[in-house]
Amino acid sequence: MNHIAVIPARSGSKGLKDKNIKLLNGIPLIGYSITAARKSGLFSHIMVSTDSQEYAEIAMAQGAEVPFLRSPKTSSDEAGSWDVVKEVLAGYAEQFNTVCLLQPTSPLRTAQDIINGYTELEAKKADAITAVCKMDHSPLWSMTLDEDCSLSEFRRNLQIVPRQMMKIYYQINGALYIRKITYSAEGNIALHNDKEYAVIMERSRSVDIDTIEDFEYAEYLIRKEKNLL
Repeated sequence: MNHIAVIPARSGSKGLKDKNIKLLNGIPLIGYSITAARKSGLFSHIMVSTDSQEYAEIAMAQGAEVPFLRSPKTSSDEAGSWDVVKEVLAGYAEQFNTVCLLQPTSPLRTAQDIINGYTELEAKKADAITAVCKMDHSPLWSMTLDEDCSLSEFRRNLQIVPRQMMKIYYQINGALYIRKITYSAEGNIALHNDKEYAVIMERSRSVDIDTIEDFEYAEYLIRKEKNLL
C-alpha cells in the first residue's frame, strides 16, 4: 500500500499570526505533524502544502517535502482542505492508495494515533477514518440564546439526568483524516468516505490551536509531559 500524508500550512493566518510556523516549545508548529507522520513509518511521502516559500523552507528543514507551492486558487480563504489535497495528489506522477490529512494545528497528535487510524481502516475495511474525542459536556447542557438572553425555554426543555447516566458524546477533533483514493482512466481523483468510521483520541491530545490561549495550553501540556518523562 502506498500512503501519502498531506499537511496543509497556508500562510497569513488572521486569528494567530503565522501560527503554522510559530515556535511551540522551540519547534515550528508544523514540525509536530511532520514528526508524527515520519515516526509512524506509514508514508512514502510527507508533503506540506503551502503558498509560502518561507514556510516551505521551514517544512523541509523539519523533514517534509514541498515539491511545489499551492496555486492561487487553493491559497484563498474559500478553498477547502480537500481541494488542497486533490491539488497535491494531482501534482504527483505516482498514484496512492490513501491520503492522510494532518492539520498542523493539532500538534499533540502522536505517531501512534496515526497508526491507530490505519489499523481501524484495515480492521473495518473502511473507506475513511476520522479522529474524534469525547466532548467536555453533554449537548443536553447546551443552548442558544435570544437577544434578551432569557433562559426560560432552555429550562423548560432541560433534561435533568445524573451525569454518570448520560450518554457519551464525541466531536471531530480535526487531528486526523484518512481517505482511500481511486484514479479514473481520465485522470480524475476520487476521495472516498462512504464507509467512514471514527478513531477515538484522548482529549489531552486533541487540542486544536486557533487562538493564543489554545497555543499556550498546548505548550503547557507539552512541557508537563516532558517533565513527567
